[in-house]
Amino acid sequence: MIVQRVAVIGLGRFGMTVARGLSKLGAQVIAVDRSMQLVNEIKDEVDVAVRLDSTDQEALIAQEINKVDVCVISIGENFEASLLTTVMVLKLGVPRVICRAQSQFHAEIFRQIGAHEVIQPEMSAGGQLARRLANPRLHDVIPLGEEYSLVEIRAPQSWWGKALKDLGLRTKYDVNLVAIKRLRTDGDGREQSEVLSVPRPDEPIQESDLLMLVGDHSAIAGLPRD
Repeated sequence: MIVQRVAVIGLGRFGMTVARGLSKLGAQVIAVDRSMQLVNEIKDEVDVAVRLDSTDQEALIAQEINKVDVCVISIGENFEASLLTTVMVLKLGVPRVICRAQSQFHAEIFRQIGAHEVIQPEMSAGGQLARRLANPRLHDVIPLGEEYSLVEIRAPQSWWGKALKDLGLRTKYDVNLVAIKRLRTDGDGREQSEVLSVPRPDEPIQESDLLMLVGDHSAIAGLPRD
C-alpha cells in the first residue's frame, strides 16, 4: 500500500476530523494551524503538528508542505487567509489541493484559482439530511459528485420476494445495484451481516435486505418509499 502524505491546514472541527481520520487510515499527516491550542490538541494523533502562518511560503517549505501528495485547506472564518494559502500551495506545486468553502461564491473563487476540488460540508450534510427525510428508508448517503450518490436503502416492501432481473432497476428506476447487505441468523441465533457483492439476476430480495444503489439525485428520489 502506498502511504500518502497529506497536509491539513486549518484545525477547526472539519480539519480536525479529516486529520484524525486520515491518520487512523495510515496516511502521514501534517496538521497546521495558527492556534497553538489546536496544534497541541492533535499533536499526539498525527505525524507532525505545527503552528505557523500558512500564508508564509517559507514557513510552508520549512515544513515540507511542498512535498505532500494532497493538501486540504480547511481554514474557517478567514477567507482571505484561506485564499492566500491556496495560492501559495498551488504555487508550490502540490499535486492535489482540496479547499473547504463556506459559500457557493467562495467555492467558485477557489475553482477559478485552480483548486482541484472544493468541498462545502454544510451543503453536503444538508442535502443528505433532506434526502433521508424525504425517504425514511434511506440508511446512508455517500455523495459521489454534484449529481450522483451511493445510497444504502432498506428494501421497499413492493420488492420483497422479487428477483433482481424482474425489478428493472436500470430500466425502470435508472439506478445500479452495487451490493446487498443481508442479515442471516447463525447457529446460535445471532444475526450477522453478509455482503453479496455480485448478486445473481435471479436473487430474490428479502425483507431485511439493505441495498447499495448508485444513481443521480432525481433517480434516488424516485425510489419506492413503501
